Amino acid sequence: MENQLRTAQGAETVLEPKRVYTLALLWLAAGLGIGYVLHGAGPATPPAAPAAKAAMPASPHGNAGNGHMPTANELKQMADKKAAPLKEKLKSDPKNGELLAQVGAIYNSAHEYEDAAGYYSQSVQADPKNAALRIKLASSLFRSGDADGAIAQLNECLKFDPSNANALFDLGMIRLEGKQDAKGAAAAWRRLLKLNPDLSPERKAAVEKMLAQASAGEPRKGTESHDGTK
Repeated sequence: MENQLRTAQGAETVLEPKRVYTLALLWLAAGLGIGYVLHGAGPATPPAAPAAKAAMPASPHGNAGNGHMPTANELKQMADKKAAPLKEKLKSDPKNGELLAQVGAIYNSAHEYEDAAGYYSQSVQADPKNAALRIKLASSLFRSGDADGAIAQLNECLKFDPSNANALFDLGMIRLEGKQDAKGAAAAWRRLLKLNPDLSPERKAAVEKMLAQASAGEPRKGTESHDGTK
């Protein structure tokens, strides 16, 4: 994870003056929805373009164990097989938030983000004030193409946990990547830094660099647009 952080920090030199999308994608790979900013918990899910599953080359043998990358369909089949015992338990305990979250994680790892979001949503209903679950739900929603839904979940999380660094970080990323809203991203990251003075110096510096790039893309009051209007 620290290597990914250093990679993200070093990417600033290749950015266009008013765009941070390349760096943002690196940050998405490093930490979207996994509690990276403060805790660095767990391996990151590979980034996927919203509303699209990760592209997988066809496997001539249909077997990832033979050294061939599984297709999206094969990933789905493997996820279904892995989730089957948990789904069976859910039949007798359908509101078990822990089981629902485990199934969501399985489908998220298989890039089945709509299925993942469905199970995470049920898990959140069972435990509405679980910030980590809402962040995971937001991540799956965003990766399935629902940026507005993801933002809504993060804002709900911030109602009962207003200084949650991971929710604020992801809120900035999703506003930037999903809504092309540099101003909103910058506002989320300013709030993150203000409310979380205990960030490590390295991570604080990384967020500050992201903030500086996002701020460069904010509309400036009183400045003229490219067509001469204000």
